[in-house]
Amino acid sequence: MVQVEKIWITESAIWIRTADGKEACERFSDYPRLKEATPEQLKNYTSDAFGISWPELDEDLSFDGFLEKKNESVLYRLFMDHPELNASAIARKLGISQSLFAQYISGAKKPSEKRMNEILASMRAIGRELAELPEYAPAI
Repeated sequence: MVQVEKIWITESAIWIRTADGKEACERFSDYPRLKEATPEQLKNYTSDAFGISWPELDEDLSFDGFLEKKNESVLYRLFMDHPELNASAIARKLGISQSLFAQYISGAKKPSEKRMNEILASMRAIGRELAELPEYAPAI
């Protein structure tokens, strides 16, 4: 586990410094919710031993993800292409911790084949539910 001793924000990224002196950042431009956030919203984060969270923006970044090579996994690409997806809600629906799910998305951890199939099946089910919504006809 990464031990972070300092977190700071610049105009374009959030930075961490680890206990062993390594520095790394995640650029806001890689995260649509962070990219569109106001400076005040970006400052309104919480952190724990595993990562940083913006509850108001529904965005979580794992510390491990800051230091690992970025792999554009299927999940990463899905969430980058569809910022309207709520990662926290999907994690809750699957019974996965939000922190672990954020690590799957960032590529810091790789889900098993079975877990990946469960995640994708759940997301497809949400898509089918949305596609089956009735047409709206305003009352006259």
